[in-house]
Amino acid sequence: MTLDEYKKRASEEEDWAPGWDAIDEEFEKIYPDQEPAHFGAVLTSRAIFGGDEYVDGYSIYQSSNGYMHVLTYGMTELYVDEEAFGGEWSRWGYEMTIKLNEDSVENCKWAIDMLSNLARYTYTKEKFFEPMQFIAGNGTSIHIGIESAITALFVVKDTECNGIDTVHGRVEFMQFVGITQRELEVLKEDHTQASVLYENMKKDNPYLVTDMKRIKSYL
Repeated sequence: MTLDEYKKRASEEEDWAPGWDAIDEEFEKIYPDQEPAHFGAVLTSRAIFGGDEYVDGYSIYQSSNGYMHVLTYGMTELYVDEEAFGGEWSRWGYEMTIKLNEDSVENCKWAIDMLSNLARYTYTKEKFFEPMQFIAGNGTSIHIGIESAITALFVVKDTECNGIDTVHGRVEFMQFVGITQRELEVLKEDHTQASVLYENMKKDNPYLVTDMKRIKSYL
């Protein structure tokens, strides 16, 4: 698509969201014929309107592999922006995902709050997340109100969603994986163990699904 074609389509389709459409197309390849549960941030709460919500929406897909797949919309350039056209990276260059060992959309809503907080951190601190990075918590469960050995997060490239090239630039999908306090402490001491953790987890859990009931440590 050329810039002129981009401008033409934007003028013809007032609600065109090329970045959003590109993300949807990628997930439709993985979940054909599935209409995800979708949650949108209240317009007045969105950062663009002066609020503190930096993610405009979330979709939750139900995988045939037995987990729920949560996806953000808002870390990349979703809407028409001529200045973003042809960029190397679309805004931060990734959307966030997490896969949960849950059987209902309702039980995934805590993760939406968590991803919202991570987005706010990135936008306000201007620090983005990368694969093999860990995110320490306060030593308690990442699901507030639920006791769990999973107290921190580990970042990987989504095990199913390949990155995509959009009119606004490259978009990767960063998957956040819950890890135990023991695993976190090992990574703090020796970050080279990140690849070991990744490989060990994948042997038992190839999709790197976060299971809040997990107590086994892979380091």
